[in-house]
Amino acid sequence: MSPIVGSPVPRIDGRAKVTGAATYAADAEVRGTLHGFLVMSTVASGRITGIDTRDAERSAGVIGVFTHRNMPRLARPEYISFLKGYIPLQNPDIHHSGQPVAYVVAETLEQAQHAATLVDVSYDARRPRSVVADAMDEAYVPPPGLSGPNEYTRGDVAAGLVQADVRIDVTYTTPMHHHNPIEPSTTTADWDGERVTVYESAQGGHATRICVSQALGVPLGNVRVLSPFLGGGFGAKGPVWPHTLLTAAVARELRRPVKLVLSRAHTFTSNGHRGEAHQHLRIGAGRDGTLIAIDHVSTHQVTRTEQVVFSNSHSTRMLYACPNVHVAQRAVRLDLPAPSFMRPPESVGAFGLESALDELSYALDLDPVELRLRNHTAVNPDPTGTPFGSKHLIECYRQGAAKFRWSERDPRPRSMRDGDTLIGWGMATAAHTAGGRPGAGARVVISTEGRAVVQVGTHDIGTGTYTVMSQIAAQTLGLDLADVDFQLGDTDYPFAFMSVASATVPGVGAAVNRACTTARRALIDIAVADPRSPLHGVPAERITVADGILYETGRPRRREDIRTVLTRHAKPVEATTDPVPIPHGYSVGAEFAEVRVDPRVGRVRVTRMLGAYDAGRVLNRRTIRSQAIGGAVCAVGFALTEHTLVDPHRARIVNPNLSGYLLPVNADIPHVQALFIDEPDPTSEALNARGFGETPGTGMTAAIGNAIYHATGRRIRDLPITPDKLI
Repeated sequence: MSPIVGSPVPRIDGRAKVTGAATYAADAEVRGTLHGFLVMSTVASGRITGIDTRDAERSAGVIGVFTHRNMPRLARPEYISFLKGYIPLQNPDIHHSGQPVAYVVAETLEQAQHAATLVDVSYDARRPRSVVADAMDEAYVPPPGLSGPNEYTRGDVAAGLVQADVRIDVTYTTPMHHHNPIEPSTTTADWDGERVTVYESAQGGHATRICVSQALGVPLGNVRVLSPFLGGGFGAKGPVWPHTLLTAAVARELRRPVKLVLSRAHTFTSNGHRGEAHQHLRIGAGRDGTLIAIDHVSTHQVTRTEQVVFSNSHSTRMLYACPNVHVAQRAVRLDLPAPSFMRPPESVGAFGLESALDELSYALDLDPVELRLRNHTAVNPDPTGTPFGSKHLIECYRQGAAKFRWSERDPRPRSMRDGDTLIGWGMATAAHTAGGRPGAGARVVISTEGRAVVQVGTHDIGTGTYTVMSQIAAQTLGLDLADVDFQLGDTDYPFAFMSVASATVPGVGAAVNRACTTARRALIDIAVADPRSPLHGVPAERITVADGILYETGRPRRREDIRTVLTRHAKPVEATTDPVPIPHGYSVGAEFAEVRVDPRVGRVRVTRMLGAYDAGRVLNRRTIRSQAIGGAVCAVGFALTEHTLVDPHRARIVNPNLSGYLLPVNADIPHVQALFIDEPDPTSEALNARGFGETPGTGMTAAIGNAIYHATGRRIRDLPITPDKLI
């Protein structure tokens, strides 16, 4: 049997996407659908004192205008959402600019958009605060969040810093970022009596289902969420946001289906974002480069109504062998929309840590790769954490450095040139904690025709879930890939946690493996128990299933195909598994970047990027390389272009569009090389593969910044690194 898992199988959903056959949430055709549009607050803090909807209600095609006065009352969901502090349109309070203050519903989208301009709102506004630096004296350590406690200590950091021969004391700042998936968030709610079908652009259909049930007070079984395709999310569509619940409530009130598609500007205040952050790092080391102490204090922007911090510093706790470590995640409350996780959450903390280590390498006159090798640890140094299933980071450093030709680097800043162009090489470690989340269940049915349908209520957010899960199922069942139909994006299928935190492969992959293993065993039991089968009486453990054939191990002529077995059995084989929590995994890598800088105008071009990664077993070389490329693209944006700008006086986002929020384009991205160690992780039920997708984005931002320092001799600690900072 040719190997299915590990092969670079093309995306199963690729043809549907490039031909337009894929149906995204907004493509759902529901008879009689009305269209919604939101009116957003123009102040950031205060109360609504008056709202006049009469002109809007008289406008052509308008069916209804909902405000805090007449919007149905909603309960705050207790599941994973960022609605515990408040739900808009329930009272006159304003918590941020861009908060929904009215929901207009009309026969057409254009009619709803026009009527929204006719809603007149007056406010009692208060002066807002929107800059982290202005509120540092109010910073506090919030309660534990999704990533666990926000403060951690081992050893004695103060004593370690005194003991150190060399010390680094630096501060890094990163701005607010927005996800900007190509598909804006959208919801269509269609009620049939007391049952509702929600067509949702979601990374967590089951999370949406639970929150709709809780907020609207309907039984969980009366809510179905459909999301078969997703046009990107990057974390924006993981939590359940207010627009989803409001749309479901409005549709129930009007007794007609309602569709809401957020405008691009509305996504900037309705879908979360990566919060602005300040990082203060103090690092102490011995003359030989051995780390003695790390103090890493991060201060993040949160909103007035929520206090969850998402940009964690797990790398500082887990990545290197350092006996004295203190990590604190602090928060300051500002009059801004709620932040949330953004792919990858470790990127902020990793930028600070890996940049500071680069600065330490120069202070020690020690190669940056060698510094990291001297502080490598094969075991998790965090005594409260889970042991590593496997960690082949040393091999990543060695393979990555060799392929990048790191040994040819002249370590002196401004020493490498091509005419007037300065050339810089930088590197950093990539590391991402995956797992530690609720898992998934799976259902498999093998028909009498020998074809399998596998169902999980998960999502393909562009990462290749359709393809990789089909490979796992085919390999485990012993079927050809063409004989497996993997189905997702429907909450009628078994539960799956949100497609976030690189948890899909370890969670859903493990569930598919368990269900298919159970089905394969049942199939074997049927064959060996059937007197009409040539395999009758053979011990089950001696049966191999491959290429749709069951045969006795060592006696391949004694065989029978699956279709024949099940045709005689006259009924399909079914197996279902319940969710099992996903154990923590730790994927790592070494990332290298080359930049070329024109010192006359401060222009930076990234000309080479390479990553060498340990992600456990590689399930699909094509899709995993795609993830490496995506992480590299995100890092270029993080390092050089992306910055959500906020008016400090009005706390209003001033570039809520793709003309002002600068994403990297194809011309900004060189060829990305990706190497994989491909060593199985024995602790993973997903055929020894770990979660990986967010890993490549954790180190490359620092690698680019470190390369710019090597090229120019200027250390830019405030991102993005724009030309004005280099001139």
